[in-house]
Amino acid sequence: MAEAITNRYDFTLFFDVVNGNPNGDPDAGNMPRIDPDTNRGLVSDVCIKRKVRNYIDLVKGESIDDPDVPEGELGYKIYVQEGAILNERNRKAYVHYDIDPVDKALPKTERERRAVTRFMCDNFFDIRAFGAVMTTGVNCGQVRGPVQLCFAESVDPVLPLEMSITRMAVTKEEDASKERTMGRKQYIPYGLYRMDGFISAPLAEKTGFCEGDLDLFFEALARMFENDRSSAHGLMSSRKLFAFKHESRLGNAPAHQLFERIEVKRLIPEAQEARSFDDYAIEVGEMPEGVELIEYV
Repeated sequence: MAEAITNRYDFTLFFDVVNGNPNGDPDAGNMPRIDPDTNRGLVSDVCIKRKVRNYIDLVKGESIDDPDVPEGELGYKIYVQEGAILNERNRKAYVHYDIDPVDKALPKTERERRAVTRFMCDNFFDIRAFGAVMTTGVNCGQVRGPVQLCFAESVDPVLPLEMSITRMAVTKEEDASKERTMGRKQYIPYGLYRMDGFISAPLAEKTGFCEGDLDLFFEALARMFENDRSSAHGLMSSRKLFAFKHESRLGNAPAHQLFERIEVKRLIPEAQEARSFDDYAIEVGEMPEGVELIEYV
């Protein structure tokens, strides 16, 4: 049986985008998300989790219909997927333990309540890592995940742009006489983004998040863009991934002090717009006692 991690981790990921839309805002015509006060670009934690889930699903390839893992072992199915019916996923835990679900209610006994929640953690990687609210019609409880992400924010202000595009084909028969139809495409020329995150050892003990899960999660952060290509996203790349490994389960230094040790410096004049990762230098200061810096990318 894999043991849960016993060290706290904090981490910082730098990624960039060239002529693409890293995270469109549906409330703003799918324009790239920005902070209206600073014009710095934003990418939501939900967006990054989606890419991590997709990578894990691609690497592990476990179908929802695959057999349940034996007790004490860990599976890598994905709970939150496009088109997934979550209650049907929750029902698998009840079927496994031959328990009759009661609408929106947990099982009657403490042992059964723990069993269905543990089943979900053991079988689904994203529940084990990010947690999940499973208190729907088929109730499997609520899990707070050890891996938590902040919004990613661009190092410098970004310039959201929109261009017109044309399509030679038409959609409707009544438009057959038209030569072309018009569309819009949203993008930013370049942006370097920084995302900070946290991994809690005490919460990992509750979900079973182990060293193998940790390595797979960091691998996903480093490689998630390589198999998630689209013309809308442009060229997105993970550039640097720093992990701060604490000696203790509760941590040896505050997270904000560790994040402040990572400094991004511009290598171009202040008035010049950055257009590549080479326009920046990332420097990391000395680590406090009890914290080890690990660089993955």
